Parts: sequence; C-alpha cells; structure tokens
Amino acid sequence: MLTTIVITVLVTGFLVILGLNFAKPEKKLERKVEHRFAVHDPQFRREMGVLMGPAIISGNTIKDLNNGAEIFPAMLDAIRGAKKTISFETYIWWEGQIGKEFAAALSERAQAGVKVHVTIDWAGSYNMDETLLKQMQAAGVNVQRYRPLHWYNLARMNNRTHRKLLIVDGRIGFTGGVGIGDPWQGNAQDKDHWRDIHFRVEGPVVAQFQAAFNDNWIKTTGEVLNGVDNFPALEKVGDIDAHMFTSSPSGGSESMHLMYLMTIAAADKTIDLEAAYFIPDELITQAFLAARKRGVKIRVLVPGKNTDSDAARHASKADWGPMLQAGIEIYEYEPTMFHNKMLIVDKLMVSVGSTNFDLRSFQLNDEASLNAYDPAFAERMTEVFEQDLKPTQRYTYETWKNRPLKDKLYEKFVLPIKSQL
Repeated sequence: MLTTIVITVLVTGFLVILGLNFAKPEKKLERKVEHRFAVHDPQFRREMGVLMGPAIISGNTIKDLNNGAEIFPAMLDAIRGAKKTISFETYIWWEGQIGKEFAAALSERAQAGVKVHVTIDWAGSYNMDETLLKQMQAAGVNVQRYRPLHWYNLARMNNRTHRKLLIVDGRIGFTGGVGIGDPWQGNAQDKDHWRDIHFRVEGPVVAQFQAAFNDNWIKTTGEVLNGVDNFPALEKVGDIDAHMFTSSPSGGSESMHLMYLMTIAAADKTIDLEAAYFIPDELITQAFLAARKRGVKIRVLVPGKNTDSDAARHASKADWGPMLQAGIEIYEYEPTMFHNKMLIVDKLMVSVGSTNFDLRSFQLNDEASLNAYDPAFAERMTEVFEQDLKPTQRYTYETWKNRPLKDKLYEKFVLPIKSQL
C-alpha cells in the first residue's frame, strides 16, 4: 500500500512538472492585429518604440556576416581587441575546434585584466567540453550556466535563453543566429556546414545589447553590470535607426509574438522571411493571409531535407495548405541546414537575431532580435535573401496536397507538441 502511494505521488509530481513546462503564458494573444497603418507610417515606429519595447535609436552601423568563415573571425577579432569588458551570452556551445578557440580567446583577455562575463544556456551546452569551462574559470572568466537542472527549478526547465549576444567594451555588439559549434564553420559548402548569418553593430544601440545581456545576468547572479566600462557614452557612427528587442517568459513572453504580428499587419507591399524553424500558429497564419488579401507579396525561405529537426519540419508543413492556396511562396533550402532568422518588410524594416518563427521562441525562450529601419540596409538584406533563394526548391500547393501519407501521419503525431520543437 505504501509503495503504491509513493509511486502515485511521484507520478503525480512528474505530471504536474511536465504540465507546468507545457503551460501557455499568462499574457496570451487571442485576437488578430488589424492593419491600421503601414511600416512607412511614423505611427508604426512610434508604437514599435513605445508600446513594444526600447526606444528606436539613430546613428548606428550594421554589417552582415555570412557563415562561419566571416562570423567567427569577426567575433574573435573583437574579443581579442577588448580593453575593458566582454559580455557574451549564447545558447549553444558544443565541443569542437571553434569552442576551443573562443575559450582560449576569452581566457587570454581575462588573464590580461579584462572583465569577462559569459552566460551559457545549460541545455544548449549539454555536450560542451567541461575542461573548457574549467579553463575559462581558472583564467578569471566569470562563467554562468543559465538555469542548470535542479529540483527547485524543474517547473521552468523548459524556459531557456536562446539569445546570442556579444558586447565588447560596451561599444561593439554582435547578434544573429550562430552558435558556438563546428557545424557553423566554413561557408555552407556542404551538408556538414550550416548556412547562417550574424551581425556586427556599432553605435548607440549597442547599449541596448548590454542591457539585454544584463537581463539574464541579473537573473542568474543578482549582480548588475553597470558603470562606464559597460555603458560608455556612445556617439553616432552611421545612419541606421535601430533597437534591440527582447522577450522572456518571466517578462512577457508574448511580446516577440506581438512584435511580429504588428509588423506583418503593417506590411503594404512585401514580406521576405527566412526562418530556420517555421511553425506559425493560427494568429500568424491569419496575419499572413490578411496581408496576402491586401496584395502583399510574401516569400518564406525554410530548411529543406538537410535539417537538424525532422519533427519541426513536419510540424511546420501541416498548416501550409491555406497559405500556399493564397499565393504565399514557400521555398526549401537544399544544400545544407538553413539556420537564418530574418524578416524584411516593405524594403524598410529588417528584424534579425536569435528568434525563430515558432511557438518555442514566442512563448518559452528568452530571445533577442535587432530591428532596423533603414532602406539601404533593407536593400542589402534583400540581396542576401535573393542569393539564399537561388539554391532552393519552391514548395507548391500541389506538392503539399500530394505529400505521402506517412508524412501526414507524422504531422499529426508531432502537432500536439509543436510548442516544444
């Protein structure tokens, strides 16, 4: 009898914890955002900078870096040139060569007297070489694992930091989709080397990068990283208006979801989306269909068969039918895993960063996306989109309607857990 009671208590406890990790956010969007003004309307910026998040700041430069061949050298050069502070937050840090290079560069700067703070997600770094952690800690790097598994946080083990942020001396910022792992090395030349994009940023908006890093640093350590070394006075260095938009389950997880819905609702002419994981919910689907009804041309670029998540790919396709029928163009990237995250609207507004176009990013993860409002930058990113479009295969409504029965069955199996993918 006692054994039965114990088993019942344990099973009940497990189910409660599991249910809490599947729970939807308290602030949940339920109604479609209406098209009231366009991206080019000053009202759009007014609401994005006040209703949605931090103020839009002028005077920035943003340089796109394509694939590990450009991304990693730029990040390592910035780290090796640090004079006072380095703040680095990442989801993935896997064992391998590039992980060793980052650990060595951060350790060298810490030994030279630079204050180095590193936040690594516990789940995303599950196969990190533990000797690298010890190496960095011995060198004086303050390394924190974000939400390691403990009995007291089991109910929140599903809430991870997916942010990719690097801030050097409070003046140079990096963000995008790249993780610290060998699949990102090279130039997407084969299926073992992923396609991704990252961004090097300078100007006043970098202070918002540092504030975003502080968010999870405070959650983890209780320490505020402030002072002139972390927040120096930043002069204007370019012409791009931008802000760093963040979301977190503990601070309003639906805010990133709402940001995308408002942006899609404001589109007048074009939407180009690159999504490593494209699992739109009903509201996003409605927003896309409403945009198509207004005559907006919509192109979506997603991974093809070379993906790191077959489950996410099948969960995505289950609801493509109405979008394909409405004329939304969906393309599958064929050469390798496609890990880009970028939204371009009306050749003016560009959103890039860590956020995937799925419920996990909208509701469960801590995310960071850089929103830029600049026609020249949007034109450059459209050129990148057009290049990415070349090695793709368009997925038609006929293809969707005639997909194999086994795929349809797989979709039904994964749909109940699509928020976890």
